[in-house]
Amino acid sequence: MKKGADMKIAGKAACIFVLLTITKLTRITGNRMAAQVGHSAVMACPHRTGATMVTWKISPKIGGPCTLVFRADQNRVGRTNCSDNVKREFKPERFYALEIQQVGMADEGNYSCELVNQEGNFNQMYQLTVLVPPRLSLYCDNHSIPVCEAAAGIPAAEILWVPENSSTTEIDSHDNGTVTVLSRFTAHSTNRKTVTCKVYHATLNETMSTDCSSPQSDLILYITIALGFLIIITFMAVIYYFKLHGCRLCHKTKPPDTSLTHSLEDDTTEVEPYTTYVQKENTIYNSVSDLTGGQNLP
Repeated sequence: MKKGADMKIAGKAACIFVLLTITKLTRITGNRMAAQVGHSAVMACPHRTGATMVTWKISPKIGGPCTLVFRADQNRVGRTNCSDNVKREFKPERFYALEIQQVGMADEGNYSCELVNQEGNFNQMYQLTVLVPPRLSLYCDNHSIPVCEAAAGIPAAEILWVPENSSTTEIDSHDNGTVTVLSRFTAHSTNRKTVTCKVYHATLNETMSTDCSSPQSDLILYITIALGFLIIITFMAVIYYFKLHGCRLCHKTKPPDTSLTHSLEDDTTEVEPYTTYVQKENTIYNSVSDLTGGQNLP
C-alpha cells in the first residue's frame, strides 16, 4: 500500500513538473496596435535568438487567413494565401518582423507570431486596428446655421463648439465601417458672430471657425424690413386720405335735384309767351315809326 501511495505522489509530481515546464517554455504576450490607413505597420516576433522556425498567422476581419512559415534549416519561407501587401523580414536582427507597407481597412484583424528555438516556443500576438481620418468641413446651411462635419472616419469623431451652446448631432454609419458625424450649432442668443468647431479624432485634432452672418445678408435683411415698414405706412396713408376726403367726393358725384329742373322748365314755359308778345309789340312799333317818318307826321 505504501508503495502504491509513493507511486501516486511521484505521478502528481511529474505532472506538476511537466506543467511548470510548459508554462516556462511557452510564453504568450499580446498587444493592441493601431495604424492609420495608407501608412505602414511593423510587428515583431518575440526577442529570442537561435530560432529554428518562425510562423506568422494572420486572421483579418475581411478575407481568409494567411500563414507565413520560415525554417532556418532550409532557409526557406512558405507562403499560404497571403497578399503581396504583406512583407516579411525574416532576419534575426529584425526579430523576424512582419511589415504591412500600406495599411488598408482589409488588414484589420489578429496577427500572431510563434518562434521556436532550443528554449521552447514563444508567441507574440497583435490586435491591429485600422484608423481612418475623417474628411472635415465647416459651412453655413441655407438658414445661415453653422454646420461642422467629420465624414467617413474610423472611429467616430467628437465635435465640440465654442462658445459652448446647444447643438444637434447626427451620426451615420456606412457599410464599409466608417462613420460620419454632423453637428449643427443651434444657439441663436450668442452675441458672437464667429463660432469655432473643434474636431477630436485618434488621427487628428482640428479647429475651424466661420461667420455665417455675412454683411450682405444683414443688408438684405435691413432692406426687407425697411420696405415692409414703407409699405405699411403707405397703406395707412391711403386709408387716411380716403377717410378724410371721401365725403367731398360723395358730394361732387351726387346726382342733380330733379325738382329744381322741373321748376326751371316751368318758369321757361311761362316766360316764353311774354317774350313773344314783346317781340310783336316791338315790330308794330317799328312799322308805325317808319311810316310816320316817311310822311313827316307829328
